[in-house]
Amino acid sequence: MPRKDLKKLVKTKRAAAASDATRWREAFERYLASERQMSANTVAAYRRDLRRFFEWLAGRRLANLTASDLADYPAWLSDQGLAPTSVARHVVSLKSFFRYLLLEGALNDNQAALVASQKLWRRVPKVLSPVEVDRLLTAPVVGEPLWRRDRAILELLYATGARVSEVSNLRLRSVRLEERYCLCHGKGDKERMVPMGVSAQRMLASYLEKERPKLAKRRDPESEYLLLSSRGDRLSRERIWELLKKSAAMAGVSAKISPHSLRHSFATHLLAGGADIRHVQELLGHASIATTQLYTHVDASKLKKVHAAFHPRA
Repeated sequence: MPRKDLKKLVKTKRAAAASDATRWREAFERYLASERQMSANTVAAYRRDLRRFFEWLAGRRLANLTASDLADYPAWLSDQGLAPTSVARHVVSLKSFFRYLLLEGALNDNQAALVASQKLWRRVPKVLSPVEVDRLLTAPVVGEPLWRRDRAILELLYATGARVSEVSNLRLRSVRLEERYCLCHGKGDKERMVPMGVSAQRMLASYLEKERPKLAKRRDPESEYLLLSSRGDRLSRERIWELLKKSAAMAGVSAKISPHSLRHSFATHLLAGGADIRHVQELLGHASIATTQLYTHVDASKLKKVHAAFHPRA
């Protein structure tokens, strides 16, 4: 076969392989959303992970990949500058995708199952002290535009321990100010009731009375969302993250603060104060108590006090 025709054939095969892979990726995303009932954020995370996989795939057919081929994928991810935790997550996404392909009959066997997952040390989360929390929650300056909303957001995050995405998606009907609780929709759209303190209740009431009606008029007076942007749209989790970083800088709190920092602090302060770990698990919406147990390693002083008080030879 002439070299020119050979190149054309290879190009055609690669295009067909890419089209085939894209079709299965889109079908997998629909499967996650409809049959697995995963949230839009979770589906988006799988999409981002698989986008890297298809970049590595470079037009090869999924059915032709061997375990040896796939074993090179984690190394390629590391070469792209991904941290070990990110590499491990990408491998999990890949295995889920290949299990789906096997289920649908697109593959005869699951070569991805043989790809080794990296064993990782669980990192202790960054936790703010009660003093740092106080400084952070009062960082939005009185009199600044939307300071009531911004303080209400920070108070909500710490009072409920909710994820940033959960706070961003709160509806008006999900917040019961008089009873001081809200209904959060977590992973898998599971609903849980989370109490809130008096401070969060007061800031929310002030925001709802003085600021939200003006914001809603700018876009949709009938908006169902609790937290609105300056244009009247639902406040995104990215914007809440920006607010958190800005408030942390104003309060002089560690630059390592993350969207989960107030959630971590919420859990740790509850356990340090004597709360039962099962109750904290329910408040956080953790499916497994093993996830909640991570917070028991953060405050060693509580364990020392218990040991000193109850051990006969302490």
